[in-house]
Amino acid sequence: MSASAALRDARPDLSSLARSAQQGGKPEVEALLARVREIAHRYARARLATYPGGQHLADDVTQDICLAILGALPRYRDTGRPFEAFVHGVASRKVIDAQRALSRAPVPTDEVRDEIDEGPTPEEKVVQWSEVALATKLLDRLPPKLREVMLLRVASGLSAEETGAALGMTAGAVRVAQHRAVTKMRALAERRGEGGHG
Repeated sequence: MSASAALRDARPDLSSLARSAQQGGKPEVEALLARVREIAHRYARARLATYPGGQHLADDVTQDICLAILGALPRYRDTGRPFEAFVHGVASRKVIDAQRALSRAPVPTDEVRDEIDEGPTPEEKVVQWSEVALATKLLDRLPPKLREVMLLRVASGLSAEETGAALGMTAGAVRVAQHRAVTKMRALAERRGEGGHG
């Protein structure tokens, strides 16, 4: 077991934290929001990375998710589903709201800076963007459940257990779904490479 996995296992589960936050005070709420922010930011970053200003947008959406969770916490009722599923539902809605708003808003441009840009060259950015765009197209071809598994497992970096908690699946079912998604994406990529449009 890796050090990060051991640390994750040592922390209380999110449902326990949510119950403590409902009954406790500021320290318990802050502990819950710190964990919610981790999950929300990874999810928002994964879903919004290809949009203009994606990093800043992910930060803003993460803040919106945390505020929504904080506002809903007094009314939250434990129905037996993990709290991660509740967080995932809120995060999914907030990301969709942000994507809709972007489709209606003008695209801002960065100010021109005087100093030398040490970042990736335009060619490197195009290659990176092209790879991200291809991965996004392949993800969009997956059934919704497989797409969510890939976003949470690969793009957001959640463990199989955390992904399962968010989606109401067992860790084993998450691993099987991830394997199916990877196989399907590989087949789609090969068909594209052979000149197909699949």
